[in-house]
Amino acid sequence: MDVLNITKITLAWELFEAGIPKSHIASRLGLQRETVHLWIKGILEYGLFKFLDRYSKAKKGPRTKRQVDPTLKRRIWKIREREMDCCGQKIIYFLEKEHGVSPALSKVYEILSEKYVIKSKWKHNQARGAVPHAVKPREVIQMDSIDFGGIFAVLTNKK
Repeated sequence: MDVLNITKITLAWELFEAGIPKSHIASRLGLQRETVHLWIKGILEYGLFKFLDRYSKAKKGPRTKRQVDPTLKRRIWKIREREMDCCGQKIIYFLEKEHGVSPALSKVYEILSEKYVIKSKWKHNQARGAVPHAVKPREVIQMDSIDFGGIFAVLTNKK
């Protein structure tokens, strides 16, 4: 049988007034010790009835989700279009530089996904080109790529 928290608060207060230690009260009521400490501290500060009233008013329904400012959404979409479909990190850079705002990267991508179809440029489970293998013992084969903006270079070095 579940007991309402208001009943538990009242019981905790009565047990506290009877001189029972807070840790024993917590174990008897099946609560965390810190919870009982906070309840008793609040009752000592406000009184039992006022504390119960404040407690019941604080527990009204679920929390409302944080809302994103519509101007921030428009700014993110504008930067995305202006900078030729740039990534979220660059959008954050421009927002900090131009508007002094730095939202989380996950929030930027969440906002972008409302208007655009966001998908990874990396193709998963695709066959790759042939991997060079060493022919002789101790032969080192190195391959690297560098992105210079508009130019893409592949460097190979066989020793």
